[in-house]
This record gives sequence, structure tokens and C-alpha cells, in this order.
Amino acid sequence: MGARITGWGYKLPEKVITNDDLAQKMDTSDAWIRERTGIAKRHIGGTTSELATEAGKAALKASGTDAKDIGLVILATASPDRLMPATSAKVHEQLGIQGGAFDCNAACAGFIYALLSAYGIADKFDTKVLLIGSDTLSRFVDEQDRQTAVLFGDGAGALVIEPDAEELILGFEAGTNGGGDNLLYIDHGDKLKMNGKEVFKQAVRSDSESIKTLFRKTSVSPKDIKLFVPHQANIRIIEAVTSRIDIPMENTMVTISETGNTTAASIPLALAKAADENRLTRGDLILLSGFGAGMTWASVILKW
Repeated sequence: MGARITGWGYKLPEKVITNDDLAQKMDTSDAWIRERTGIAKRHIGGTTSELATEAGKAALKASGTDAKDIGLVILATASPDRLMPATSAKVHEQLGIQGGAFDCNAACAGFIYALLSAYGIADKFDTKVLLIGSDTLSRFVDEQDRQTAVLFGDGAGALVIEPDAEELILGFEAGTNGGGDNLLYIDHGDKLKMNGKEVFKQAVRSDSESIKTLFRKTSVSPKDIKLFVPHQANIRIIEAVTSRIDIPMENTMVTISETGNTTAASIPLALAKAADENRLTRGDLILLSGFGAGMTWASVILKW
């Protein structure tokens, strides 16, 4: 038994905030933001459940799967609609799904952790899983803090994963450095706080080492990877990581210019866009890697 991806979809809010829009509110400029982050604009609006529901609908339609045939919804998010209940419960109800649902929070690496769970459940328990990454972290950004206000956008991406004879995941590597939990965090009732320079350093180091370890574990080489889909946090992080793992930028999916950092939605959104752009064919090896608050990271090689 195994599993494969049969459908994908994504949703971005209609409202767009450009760098020039931000420059009217704070001491920044389009050139300053582009040079340091690679971001030109970001989509803002909606709730985590609303965006997740729309991305889920798109993935179900693409796969030709009836919502009633889904046995489990897994929602990766760091910005739930409420502290309780899980936001996945609302998505479950809105889509008319009859199975179970739960949330997974590992910040920007959350989608990969949720993917590992989805694969195991589909594989071992013959269950169709709707896997979604959705975040609306713009709600928690201090609009006067140019270090963080320019980075985050809202969005959602989704996959349908079904039991199959295919081997979807070839290997993974994951880890957490809990000693860095104060480098990027949101306290209850407060705004997002970030030590940008230290997060940058840890992201490049942890992502690169995680991927190199994964290559050794699986005996997969960089040349075997058809497409690298990293977390879209900062173009300079992406460029630094690709140079260290010997994967060229032309084999890397980059969406950050149009979306900003969409947290747990970042990887599935980019993956869905790559599929829509016909950059993937069945059997291709895809590398996913994410790093975020925690400090938590995860990398996985999957077969499309």
C-alpha cells in the first residue's frame, strides 16, 4: 500500500497590498523591501477557515473526489480562527465532510509535518485525506514594524491524498531547536515579534543541513530533484539554501514576489501553482523544505 496526490488547489484573498501601499504608512520603500525580501506584494484578508475551505474545494474538484469520501481533514495553521475548537472542524463542516478533522501547528514547517501524518494515515488505514495549509498571519503583524509588516500575506493551499500502490514519500528529515522559541513568536493578545537576523541565520543553516541529511538518507542526489519547493519566507534565504544544496534557482519554485510569506500555506500554495503551470509530471521527485518558529524545520522528498 502507499498513497499519491490526486488533486490540488489554492486560494489567495482578493485584496492586494503593494510595497508602495506600505511605504505610505511607514518608513520604507518598494526598493528597500524588494532588495531585502524579494516581495513585491501580498494578499490580505479573509479568515483562516474561509481560505482553507476555498482551497479545499479547489483540490477536491481537481481530484474528482466527493467531500463525503474524505475520511480526514488535516489543517496546518499557526493562525486558527479561535484558540478552540480546531479551525479544521469549521472547514470540515463547510465542505460537508463526514470523517474526522484536526489542526497541526508547526508554524512555517507545519505543512510538511501534516503531510507526513496524511501520508501515514492514507497508507496504513486506506483513508482519503484532505490536507490543507492556511494562514492569516497579517492579523498579528504590527503595522508600524517594518521588519515584519512587509513580510506576511494570507493564503491557503490544499492537496487530496489517496491510498494507492505508489510510494509518495521517499524520506524525510525534521527537527526542532526549542531554545530559539523567543526568536519568532506571538504571545496571546499580542503582535508578532521577530529577531530577523538570527532567524535568517538559523533558517539557512537548518534548511541546508536538513536537506543534505535527507539526501544522504535516501541516496537521492540534487540532480534527481525535478523541482525544489521551499517555504517562501525571503528570497535571500531561498538563494542561500539553493547554493548550499546544489539545486539551481531555475529548478526552484518561487512565489514570494506575489504572495509574501504565507506561513503554513506557503509550500502547498507554491506546489499547487507549480502543478497548474505544468512544471510537474507523474514520477518527478519533488523536494519540500520549511523552517519557522519553534525553531522548527522539516524536509521531505516526494514522488509526484
